Amino acid sequence: MASRDFRRRTVTAAALYGGTAAGILGTLIAVRVLGPDQFGVFTIALAAAGFVQLLLDTTVEEAVVKYGIRYAATDDWGRLRGLFRAGIAIKWGGGALATLVILALVPFADALFDEPGLTAPLIVAAFIPLVQAPEGIAGASMIVVGRYDLRAIFGGLAMILRLVGVAVGVQYGITWAVVGILVGQAVGSCASGYAGHRLFSRHPAAAATGLRRDRAELARFVFKSGVGTSLVSMRNSLAPLVLGVVASATQVGYFRAAQAPITGLEALSAPVRLILLTEQTHDVERGRIVETYRSLRRYVIGATAVALVLAPVAWVLMPWLVRVVLGTDYIPATDAARILLLAACLRLVLGWTKSFPVSIGKPGLRIVAHAVEIVVLLPLIVVLGSRWGATGAAAAVLVATVAFAGAWVVLLVRLRREHRGAQLTDAEMLAP
Repeated sequence: MASRDFRRRTVTAAALYGGTAAGILGTLIAVRVLGPDQFGVFTIALAAAGFVQLLLDTTVEEAVVKYGIRYAATDDWGRLRGLFRAGIAIKWGGGALATLVILALVPFADALFDEPGLTAPLIVAAFIPLVQAPEGIAGASMIVVGRYDLRAIFGGLAMILRLVGVAVGVQYGITWAVVGILVGQAVGSCASGYAGHRLFSRHPAAAATGLRRDRAELARFVFKSGVGTSLVSMRNSLAPLVLGVVASATQVGYFRAAQAPITGLEALSAPVRLILLTEQTHDVERGRIVETYRSLRRYVIGATAVALVLAPVAWVLMPWLVRVVLGTDYIPATDAARILLLAACLRLVLGWTKSFPVSIGKPGLRIVAHAVEIVVLLPLIVVLGSRWGATGAAAAVLVATVAFAGAWVVLLVRLRREHRGAQLTDAEMLAP
């Protein structure tokens, strides 16, 4: 059992790190080939499509994971099949709606961002939410049976395919680079969907039943989870969009390149977060809340240790890293990268906030914390970004991340009080 868990965790880490490396490499190729100006336009096109996707592409996967594990634990196979049937329908509908809205916004894109050449890449990017729709539900089916390693493998495969698409397409310009991403994602989604279907078919045969008993609870969970997940992603997609309104595309290119520390450290914690989501949700559904808090404590201690070692070293090396990795054209992004390094280290320690609320069935907590973050972030980017460009936007991200951390300190104190009321003592919660 222990050796099997070790193998799965090792494969999960390797697949997620490989997929993230592919994503970073794809970005670096675009950075090098396009240059700051065109890379800024490329970033705006993808960020605009991603922002609309976040608003309209309903995030139902977390509810499918949470309730799918619950139904599987009680052998309620009919309701499990009904859950997945509803999840697939909602996911396809949300992706299609996002595509239509992005296409409707295309005629106004050039005027809004004062950048010519956005129309064609944005039209192509509009179809990314649609082709990406099956991937989330397929991944949820893998997590429900505890195969987070397969979720990581097929997620990594999609990123590798997107890398190939970017590497080929970018040679012909911005639009073809986005076409490469679209094609790579489409192939990756097909592969993930096929694997997820095969895995789901191994559940005991049962007629899909309705979800009337849990409909209200599910609807609340999906709504809160969707809003929370959107806010999580918005902090990365909204920042370049808002900066693009108040500053030049070149500054957007610098800012996007400077986000490399955030991308890298989020990748570092990705395997652990996926494992935590799977194992903590299983623990909660089986009444082992003590184990959930123990694993949370171990993560925070380990992530803090890594951040304390990494931050000073990367801070000193940052000018050299920017020059070697991004190129001399991006040297003006050095200060922004240093500031975002601090924000990335703090986010690393707070990485558990993505999965923990889902595991304990309180996705609304993310809405509160990320709402605080967004409220701080947006006006600061407008003020600081208009004056200092990418560096000002990076400072806004750091301040907003500190506010986010403060919000979670308050929320976690309240959660501990609730669990004391449920006769879970401090000694049990904090035991190593």
